[in-house]
Amino acid sequence: MILGMSLSTFTLVHVVLSLVGILAGLVVLVGMLRSQRLSGWTALFLATTVLTSVTGFFFPFERLLPSHIVGIISLVVLAATLWALYVRHLAGAWRWIYVSTAVLALYLNVFVGVVQAFLKFPFLKALAPTQTEPPFVIAQAAVLVLFVVLGILAARSFHPESEAFALKGA
Repeated sequence: MILGMSLSTFTLVHVVLSLVGILAGLVVLVGMLRSQRLSGWTALFLATTVLTSVTGFFFPFERLLPSHIVGIISLVVLAATLWALYVRHLAGAWRWIYVSTAVLALYLNVFVGVVQAFLKFPFLKALAPTQTEPPFVIAQAAVLVLFVVLGILAARSFHPESEAFALKGA
């Protein structure tokens, strides 16, 4: 039992949080590319992504795993994202810090999603049983390049008024 749930139920909750986080994150990323804030989607993305990373530590384990390292990195990145958005209100350099850390957090979720897809889907597992084969490496490289390009475009495109600016009525 984990948090009062069976392992299978807890796993389902973790996966649903992750998928909702990815979907919401993609909506937020499209919003950034259009210079739209999308506050509700952003809150959903950040909450579910934080919960995905946190719940990952509740699975039974005997030693530190690569998934834990990714979870730790994700939580540090998300802390910077939350700080930039909700404390610094995207003022000055905090705008690009927010964009880059939010895109990085989304990338990390997708990165783990690709890993899990190659572990769970038989047709992908057959292509890369040890996740060192070219199909896996190519998939992860393509995801990385896509997120680098989208992150750069988002940083250039995302210029909403900061909350502090909007509150001052300027």
